[in-house]
Amino acid sequence: MQDVSAAVLCEGLTKHFGAVRAVDDLSFTVELGEVVGFLGPNGAGKTTTIRVLLDLIRPTRGRVEVLGCDPRRGSAELRRRIGYVAGDLAMYNRLTGHELLSFLGALRGNANLQPARDLAARLDVPLDRPVGTLSRGNRQKIGLVQAFAHQPDLLVLDEPTSGLDPVSQRTFRVLVREATARGAAVLLSSHVLSEVQRVADRVAIVRAGRLVTIEPMRDLEAKALRVIEIRFGGPVDVAAFANVPGVRSVDIEGDLLRASVAGPVDALVKAAARFTVDSISGHEADLEDVFLAYYSEATGAAA
Repeated sequence: MQDVSAAVLCEGLTKHFGAVRAVDDLSFTVELGEVVGFLGPNGAGKTTTIRVLLDLIRPTRGRVEVLGCDPRRGSAELRRRIGYVAGDLAMYNRLTGHELLSFLGALRGNANLQPARDLAARLDVPLDRPVGTLSRGNRQKIGLVQAFAHQPDLLVLDEPTSGLDPVSQRTFRVLVREATARGAAVLLSSHVLSEVQRVADRVAIVRAGRLVTIEPMRDLEAKALRVIEIRFGGPVDVAAFANVPGVRSVDIEGDLLRASVAGPVDALVKAAARFTVDSISGHEADLEDVFLAYYSEATGAAA
């Protein structure tokens, strides 16, 4: 039985294009009020999955529900509850930004353009010029405006920050947090892993159309090895750091210790506190490292 909080439900989703199996027995959920990062290399099946969810293409088999409805039978009302930014964003280039947003608002049955104007001002995008004359970044901003302005219950975002400057990327993150704060769900597919790491509650990694893992962001970060460097007031004995929980390897040269640690560094810090510590530095867990590790493991298993 489906949890009422699930904005997206996929069970055994499979999609074939002739002999090509783009998505293979894929199962996951996106709950209301959360951000799920949807990661995988090119050709992993991310965009195909998104197109099935939006009923742009039909699945070969499997069960899909969006906001409690089968997207194949969903009405215009279901579409009004979804905000979508396509990875290959296309627009009517002869229309101004204002005309485009007015047209899209009319399709949704919403003539109030003030929320869109307010959002365009926050993103600093001009609405009085033809879309075709705008830079890539400004066209992307208009794509974000049309997706967020009507406050949808589900946001499906495929490479949403492509071409955005750092200030606009920060505004995007704020918009995502505002959306989840009011209870919306966000499915975020992106190759900018640092962006996903900042906003995602859970991360789903896919490879060759199959789910490799789906886990809370915190759990994924905890699995990543990090390198900790500790400089002491004088030489220390490596034996003092033998069998410290979480420490995978230790190398000491004079007064400098380098350790690879999985998970919390508390035990290492407590072991170091027995000596005079001059400084501690480290490389924090990075989602890119986690993703590459999972992808390498999946590739090795397949081989």
